[in-house]
Amino acid sequence: MDTPLSLPGEERADGSSIQIGALVPLTRPGWVEAGRHLLAGLELAAREVNDAGGIAGRPLELVVRDTAADPERAAAAVDELARLGVTALAGEYHSVVARAAAARADALGLPFLCSSAVLDALTEQPTEWVARLAPAQSHGWRIYASFLLDAGHRRIAVAADPSVYWASGARVLRDYLAPRGGSVMELDMRARAPAAVCDALVDHRATALLLLVGYPEPAVSLVKSVRRDRRLAGIMIGAPAGQPEFAEWATLLGGDGAAIPFLRYLPERLSPLGARVETALRERLAEAPSFVAFEGYDTVAVLADVLRSHGADRARVAGSWARVAVEGTRGQVRFSRTPGVNVWQWAWPPVQVVDRDPAEPGRLRILHAG
Repeated sequence: MDTPLSLPGEERADGSSIQIGALVPLTRPGWVEAGRHLLAGLELAAREVNDAGGIAGRPLELVVRDTAADPERAAAAVDELARLGVTALAGEYHSVVARAAAARADALGLPFLCSSAVLDALTEQPTEWVARLAPAQSHGWRIYASFLLDAGHRRIAVAADPSVYWASGARVLRDYLAPRGGSVMELDMRARAPAAVCDALVDHRATALLLLVGYPEPAVSLVKSVRRDRRLAGIMIGAPAGQPEFAEWATLLGGDGAAIPFLRYLPERLSPLGARVETALRERLAEAPSFVAFEGYDTVAVLADVLRSHGADRARVAGSWARVAVEGTRGQVRFSRTPGVNVWQWAWPPVQVVDRDPAEPGRLRILHAG
């Protein structure tokens, strides 16, 4: 979908609206379900802004571009949106795609509030133009590593696809676990079929296998193979990147997809605002909203607050990150400079390790919080 999305009842790009470019994966090989949830959150918040009178009487308009998990396509979209005159960029789910978008936004002087991507090195150099709502990967994945140790896992295998994102995640796990008596064996999925992964897990005497791979494949095939291998009856499968978060996971795997811990970024209990937004998102999506939908909502809520306070000038928007204090669906959003992170960062949204209940795969259980 490369057609701009205008919210119903609004004028299109005629100068009367304040335009926000929205980067979202809406087609394969992008994670389409994540993109759908992200867009639902962005749209809901934009509609609420407009229902409340817009920004100083001007409607807020989302101009949507499908990134399809392609960094080059995302960079081209940023160039196009900048030419169209959008005030700021919002969204994106995939880290490698967000990194490409952030680099172009920084080069062009276009504010970008990244919703969901977690890669620590979102930009190569410190920038004033980019801020992020999602926690840095090193923060969330260290919490996941702590959960593994607390659960008694010391011999851990990771099935990894080649990617900056997956390599970064494996490094976070290794750096946290090694000084605490844990070991991480990396299985390169370019060279192994699922059956060979099972053999390696037995040989290594691993107690946990982490899926650092694409979705739905090879993640779904790996889960099925491990679940059916009697030698691995006691092994824990984990998915720190959150593959089991979405309903499609349960549809594809049924009971095999339960008891696979993953990270999500929600509090144990939602605030009244969060509960209201959850209800509205559930109606919009016709299913339980993921944390990604809340990230989308909070993105527009923050940008709308900045626009009301500082106007639609790009430089003034980017110069306002340090002064943001917005009540979002998951807590008060404030940005700061965080060691090792080159963008303005919300430090930190709530982080949980959850899984799907084997007795009721549609229900999520909180296993650990950080």
